[in-house]
Amino acid sequence: MIGFEVDGVPIDRNDLAYGRYYVRHSVLGLPPTRADYLRYAVIYLVEEKGPLSLGDICESLGITDEKRVKRVKRYLKKAVEEGYLREEASRYLMEPRYLDAWERLKKVVRMLGDRFFYEDEEGKLASNRMKIMKNGKAHWLTTLDIAFLTLFCLEMIIEECWRRRVLFIGLTKDTAARDFKRQLIPILQNEGLLRGSLTAEEFEELPNTDRMILQSISLFNPEQVEVPWSLVEYDSAFKTMIPDREGRAGYVSGARRNRISLEKTFLKSYVQLSQAASEPRLRSNVLLTDRLVYPAFDFSDESAIRFWNEFGGAREPVEAMLFRDRRVRNRLQNLIMVLLKAMTSPSIPEAFGHNKPLFVADKVAKWHFRSFKRVAESVGKWILNNHKLRDFVFYMSTFRERRARIEATRREVV
Repeated sequence: MIGFEVDGVPIDRNDLAYGRYYVRHSVLGLPPTRADYLRYAVIYLVEEKGPLSLGDICESLGITDEKRVKRVKRYLKKAVEEGYLREEASRYLMEPRYLDAWERLKKVVRMLGDRFFYEDEEGKLASNRMKIMKNGKAHWLTTLDIAFLTLFCLEMIIEECWRRRVLFIGLTKDTAARDFKRQLIPILQNEGLLRGSLTAEEFEELPNTDRMILQSISLFNPEQVEVPWSLVEYDSAFKTMIPDREGRAGYVSGARRNRISLEKTFLKSYVQLSQAASEPRLRSNVLLTDRLVYPAFDFSDESAIRFWNEFGGAREPVEAMLFRDRRVRNRLQNLIMVLLKAMTSPSIPEAFGHNKPLFVADKVAKWHFRSFKRVAESVGKWILNNHKLRDFVFYMSTFRERRARIEATRREVV
């Protein structure tokens, strides 16, 4: 996409980097003023409030630690070098070129999205949908371009859901997630927030995935765990946290290279929605839910939990969200449980305890996939049987594909 013009302005690397962390909300304090997000928090602040000095920026972001102030100064210098900001009389202001960067990126998403998923004016499918014109020449979109478009599309959805107060929920049927066991429980134990305690041996004996842990508890305790039920909601950022490597209370570390993902944006939970009328222990699978945070309903002192993370030699705050127990009011989770329960369908055996609209959509998607798969396989066989393309096919396929084809032929001969 670099070089692709929108309203006469070509997309450049700065535009793509600008939109990479574009999840902004003043009440939630997003993006946070820590780690890699600090750089973009500084740029977005200057864009929003106009010319600011280093002191003004640090005051607005609540940064007083000397090491963090130095980091802000370094990021400002880098932003000037890259062309995001301009420095005039010790004050920083946004370059006019990037004042409308987000609107430009949104136009790209809509423009290419319309090309991918809609018909042209004449009612015919557009050809070469993966090609765009730059400087009068056609260029193929790459997988990295598609990744950026997908990211920007998600950020646009988040922005629209916050603006219109649309409930945005993700639901996963089959999950191998284990952050509840591997990340959340150890962190809460380290903070003294769990009533009971598990020995290392007992902890290792638990089932390996979060779904199986919760499903086992529900199965063996049907009287105490009544269906439908839901786990308390916790910040999705916990899946990238681990207890502090030095064991200090109030501190966390990043699970990989000390990086912690964006907090106060999504909340995770696990739910179980149905059981058989004749046998209470016969219950549906545990499902994972992931939904957007809405500050008017979710954000409060009761639902916030604060940690420290040492990053780059400085101590930085990490404010995540956690509904500690059932006593913390959670109106949106109650609404979600009612909605999800209403969307189950006991009349469809294979959708037992699952979401009926999602089940139907999955069936439609699989039908389209099977149809396309037949087309792709037919083209593949035509290419393989075309003697003019044999040399090309040999180098086009991977070593693994060639080996599998040869081994299959050898087995047939034997």
